[in-house]
Amino acid sequence: MPKHRQLWNASTYQRYLKEGRGQGEGVKYNPWVHIQDFSSNGTVSRIKGTKTGRVHHFMSNLETMFFFLLDWSDDVSDIREQYPLLDLVNAIEIAEKAKIRYPYDPKSGFPYVMTSDFFIETNKEPMVITIKPSSDLKKERVIEKLEIERRYWNNRNVSWKIVTENEINKTKAKNIEWLSQARDLSCFGISENDSAIYCEYFIIRYENSPDNSLAGIVNDFEENFKLPVGIGLNIFKNLAFWKRIKFDVNMNFSDYTRINAYKQREVCNG
Repeated sequence: MPKHRQLWNASTYQRYLKEGRGQGEGVKYNPWVHIQDFSSNGTVSRIKGTKTGRVHHFMSNLETMFFFLLDWSDDVSDIREQYPLLDLVNAIEIAEKAKIRYPYDPKSGFPYVMTSDFFIETNKEPMVITIKPSSDLKKERVIEKLEIERRYWNNRNVSWKIVTENEINKTKAKNIEWLSQARDLSCFGISENDSAIYCEYFIIRYENSPDNSLAGIVNDFEENFKLPVGIGLNIFKNLAFWKRIKFDVNMNFSDYTRINAYKQREVCNG
């Protein structure tokens, strides 16, 4: 649990509830934790999700990487980060029965609302996932809090599991993040009409390339439309991100000139 930057007490708790923290679905979900509320040992980030259309709040690099995997997956329909164990009475009862010290604010004495890193809706069933560095699993206090989480979600018949850096495909996550940089071509000054034309041309050119060399296609594209260097690669990234061109996100690469992707003909509408 990250460290609060502000005093946690009954008044703050009631304010969070009135703000709708930890409530809603999809674009209307409001995470219990906002990055401005807490300090973190890792790098905090705010990222707009493709599935939800809202800005997500993450408290560590591991959370961010795992989010990219979830946002990319066709099996996931909704992602709610910093999801609260909102039934305080039940959470405290679980801790007492397990003889675990429940976390309270040391100054106010008010109980913290524990959170799970992700509550996700999948094509099969909802799941709760907690992200932890493997080194944390050797810490007794961390294990105690995880046990409260486990029992809380088990009581609600919701599947719960721990994911560490060992279960996160970092190459895939970084590739998805790389592609996401070009998710919106308007950020590069490309109009909606030009976007449709560029994408259409790029896919046709790619499909008919004998050696499927990305570098060659990018150069040809930029020369044909007399575009600045880099726009062609961003067109490719946009198409791959929106899965209009199949791209192996598991591939480990450091030079885009060596990227090969699978051919797929599909008209891009911007």
